[in-house]
Amino acid sequence: MIRHLSHLVIGTSALGLAIGGAGAAIAQTEAARPDAAVTRDADARADAIVGRMTLDEKIAMLHGTFGSAILKERPSEKRNGAGHVPGVPRLGVPDLFESDASLGVANGGQMRKGDVATALPSSLMTAASFDPSIAYAGGAMIGAESRAKGFNVLLAGGANLVRDARNGRNFEYLSEDVLLTGRMAGESIRGIQSNDIVSTIKHYALNAQETGRNVLDARMPEAAMRESDLLAFQMAIEIGRPGSVMCGYNQVNGAYACENAFLLNDVLKRDWGYTGWVMSDWGAVHSTARATTAGLDQESGQELDRQVFFGAPLKAAVTSGQVSTARLDDMVRRIVRTMIAHRLLDNPTPSEPQSIDYRAHADVSQRAAEAGMVLLKNDRGVLPAAATARRILLVGAHADIGVLSGGGSSQVRPASGVALELPMPGGGPLSGFIKITYHASSPLAAMRARAPNAEVTYLDGSDAAAAAAAAKRADLVVVFAQQWRSEAVDVESLKLPGGQDDLISAVGAANPRTVVVLETGGAVSMPWIDRVAAVLAAWYPGERGGQAITRVLFGDVNPSGRLPITFPASDVQGPRPDVPGLGLVRSAAAEAARKPVNPDISTVDLTGGVPTFPVEYPEGADAGYRWFQATRAKPLFPFGHGLSYTTFSYGGIRVAGGDVPQVTFTVTNTGRVPGADVPQVYATRPGFNGAPVRRLVGFEKVTLAPGESRTVQVDVDPRLIADYDPGRRSWHVHAGAVPISVGHSVDDIDLSGTASVNDRLWTQ
Repeated sequence: MIRHLSHLVIGTSALGLAIGGAGAAIAQTEAARPDAAVTRDADARADAIVGRMTLDEKIAMLHGTFGSAILKERPSEKRNGAGHVPGVPRLGVPDLFESDASLGVANGGQMRKGDVATALPSSLMTAASFDPSIAYAGGAMIGAESRAKGFNVLLAGGANLVRDARNGRNFEYLSEDVLLTGRMAGESIRGIQSNDIVSTIKHYALNAQETGRNVLDARMPEAAMRESDLLAFQMAIEIGRPGSVMCGYNQVNGAYACENAFLLNDVLKRDWGYTGWVMSDWGAVHSTARATTAGLDQESGQELDRQVFFGAPLKAAVTSGQVSTARLDDMVRRIVRTMIAHRLLDNPTPSEPQSIDYRAHADVSQRAAEAGMVLLKNDRGVLPAAATARRILLVGAHADIGVLSGGGSSQVRPASGVALELPMPGGGPLSGFIKITYHASSPLAAMRARAPNAEVTYLDGSDAAAAAAAAKRADLVVVFAQQWRSEAVDVESLKLPGGQDDLISAVGAANPRTVVVLETGGAVSMPWIDRVAAVLAAWYPGERGGQAITRVLFGDVNPSGRLPITFPASDVQGPRPDVPGLGLVRSAAAEAARKPVNPDISTVDLTGGVPTFPVEYPEGADAGYRWFQATRAKPLFPFGHGLSYTTFSYGGIRVAGGDVPQVTFTVTNTGRVPGADVPQVYATRPGFNGAPVRRLVGFEKVTLAPGESRTVQVDVDPRLIADYDPGRRSWHVHAGAVPISVGHSVDDIDLSGTASVNDRLWTQ
């Protein structure tokens, strides 16, 4: 927990929510938790409803279809989304209408013709804000739109750690760090569920790459999992209290995640005391009795499974005694009880779409984009852009019409409009569903509006020589570089595609006042870094991305984002030099590309004909920046890095030990303009190879006027400095001295101290 010790009164603004450990987060969100009376009421009502249900009614609630399937029975139904599960109308239990919603209410394949929604920036950008109120506001916004459209379950809450920089789905996840991921995911979920709907948390667990995701076997010892990926999920669940947990496609230590008794029964339901329900990902079920016994409660998107495992086969298994009646009732009760607790019965979503203030919601998206921009480099005072600049050249990435977004099930049809849609590279069975989409938010138009007295021009960058020649005549050059990422496919390299590296090098050599704006779904390599003056990570900035980028470049917004992931200097610095299984998947994809595309996604073979293969995680709990520290590899930009148009200093550190270490220090704006800083608190402990590594144990977003100071206090969650003991199912903090540091990034430390901690052993 982090507290402001100044006399400022700060409520729920972006500056008022501070972060320490998950234990503190629980205290901060206590008001959002149902009280004992509400819990007892939900329990009693669920018991009464389940007791009156027939066997067929119970079975019907345990398997769902694609949302479009409902149109066969109800042609006028407007709530057709990712999934549908029938309710029990005679008992007042409504249907479950489910929508993909990582970055906004999705409309995959335009199943709802003409329906649009507000597109948030990528989750990485939200995490880069290091501001939980940004995550909460985004969640509350998409939850409100979901409710207005009639959906009562959002398939949101991506909480997988970023373990491979090339993962195609990294833009949907938050961070490589446990604390940052847990806190931001929890706040997003809490925001969604403030609308009396259910959010999932996903994809449980170790879903760290898209290559072979349906067949790979992620291998990691229990202690390492508990101290990393599982702890991130645990923290997010404690904060957000999601109604459902979605298990992933992959195997974990030899068992599919959706029939993995260790993950579902032992960890989630027994150790964490989770009372919601476990739903499968679409096409992630492989059995009936084995899956139910292992803890899976509901089969989702049954059309993508080899058969409907939780339909007639489950009924037969219950009738024969292979699956007990008690287990069946537990599965149904978990769903019904959660629906009651989240007021789906008492405040059902409307059957007809309601009006939405898309302009106000676009403001939420723009604030998130502005808060998550990370200024990576700023030499020669090139930014903010000078008001005297009269000739500004923009180059590349379709910056004349819009900004890039990520592909897959999270794709939003933005209310601002689609500027451009291109086919998925390489074709394949999902190309009818996945497109390269640009949101209609033109950086060119935004810059012309911001600098009406300047000549602002655009070149598409297809001719590097022409761009370099034009750059020589400009006062400022902004090169927009892009790398598209999507669900279902990883990038093979961190290199910018399409000759963009050569383009940037040529333009940078022609004009020393060259700025590069990165529209990417993760880290990229930068062989041209020494040839440009400034680099701004704009991620996938959402439906107001053009305006947000412009406001940061011109100094209307002082950049305050920090990297939630490490930017490697090269592909080979990570634990796995190549994407595991890439050769197998590439061969299978080549074969699939020779077949005609079927627009019916339910016909897709999700395995792609690829056999099971192992993915080893030698880094264990030391994902991301901790791997870089343990191996002494120097990244291009470290975790937590980010520049500002002002400067900050830290001082007066005080460290107290005991059971819950406390760190107190002062932050001062030493520059000439207002700005926001993110002081980061780290504890140092041995890494997987015995080398000392820092681990984030606290952070805060602090906004200060020039010369202003503020004192901050961090309470460290003991789990972040503990070892997990699988034999005793306990956390163990060993007595001794724990080095504590405060810095601007994991590699830029200003203050140091030591916490003398007590020996402590405790269970979940």
